[in-house]
Amino acid sequence: MSKVAVRAVTKEDFANWSVLWEGYNQFYERTGPNALPEAVTLRTWSRFFDGYEPVHALVAELDGRLVGLAHYLYHRTTSRIEASCYLNDLFTSPDVRGQGVGRALIEAVYEQAKLAGSTVVYWQTHETNETAQKLYSQVADRSGFIVYRKSLAQ
Repeated sequence: MSKVAVRAVTKEDFANWSVLWEGYNQFYERTGPNALPEAVTLRTWSRFFDGYEPVHALVAELDGRLVGLAHYLYHRTTSRIEASCYLNDLFTSPDVRGQGVGRALIEAVYEQAKLAGSTVVYWQTHETNETAQKLYSQVADRSGFIVYRKSLAQ
């Protein structure tokens, strides 16, 4: 079995990252009328390379091709002094699932968060994403919180 390599995304990764990003959006049914506008994708991409943005991206390589992505950001909170790290997006190519790619990406986010002085990494997943939850239960604790959301879009 090949070893998964995780690294920061580079501008040269755009085409391959885009394929993974599209897969992620398809998984969460953000297609057709629910598709993200291209402007959101391009702005997301540009944020990874803007030193003023708290948004970061890692990619996973296996056998010389990009097979996973992780996007994370840092933010302040009222419950701790240190910034919290939110793992915003995590996706692996379906053909490599079960080969340690997701785990490697999560562990790499943990390392980046430690380097940044964060004392917590957290994320959410859809309640139907049982496959991912099996991994998440091995690498983190369930917080017990339920997420509520109200769209303010016009």
